[in-house]
Amino acid sequence: MFALPARRVGTLIVLTAATLASGALSNAATVDSTSVVVAHAKLLDQTGARIGTAEFREDRTGTVRIDVTVVSTTPGLHGLHIHTTGSCAGTAFADAGGHYNPSAAHHGLSNAGGPHAGDLPNIDVLSNGVGRLQVATSRVTLSPSMTSVLDADGSALVMHAGEDDQLTDPSGNSGARIACGTIVRDA
Repeated sequence: MFALPARRVGTLIVLTAATLASGALSNAATVDSTSVVVAHAKLLDQTGARIGTAEFREDRTGTVRIDVTVVSTTPGLHGLHIHTTGSCAGTAFADAGGHYNPSAAHHGLSNAGGPHAGDLPNIDVLSNGVGRLQVATSRVTLSPSMTSVLDADGSALVMHAGEDDQLTDPSGNSGARIACGTIVRDA
C-alpha cells in the first residue's frame, strides 16, 4: 500500500501532486513487489513529442495502481481517462474511442450513476509544466477479465486540455484530447 496519506474517491485512492512534491513518498510506495501484471503507456502530444509516461501495476488482489507523470505541458487541471481502444491515431486521437466503460455507467467520479471504469481523477500540472498522479482502482484489471484494459483491441490513456468536472456525460466537459498513450503489457 502507499506510504503516505491519501484521499479516497470511490474505489480510487488518489495521491496528489502536492502530497508527492512534499517528499513523503518512499521508494517502497512506487515499487510493488506483489505486482502480477505490469503495463505502461508513453504519452505523446499531437506532434508526436513524448510528454509523459504511465505505469500500471496489478497486484494479487486485482487492484491496479496507476502512476502518471507528465512534463512540458500546459499548467492546470487536466482530465485523464482510459479509453476503449489501444490506438492513438486519427485526428485528435479519435481512434482511441470513447471512455472505457464495460458496465455502461454514466461519466464521472461524482456521478451517482457512474463512474465509467476508465474515469480517473484530474492530473494537476504545476506552473513548470510537470504533473504527477498516483491512483489505485479496482474498476479495471490488466489480467484477463471482463474489465481488462489489455483485451483484444487494447486501451489507451488520454489526457484532455481541460479539467474534468467528474459529472457530465460523456467526458466531464474536459475538452480536446491533447495527449495519448497506448497501454502495453510489459514482457
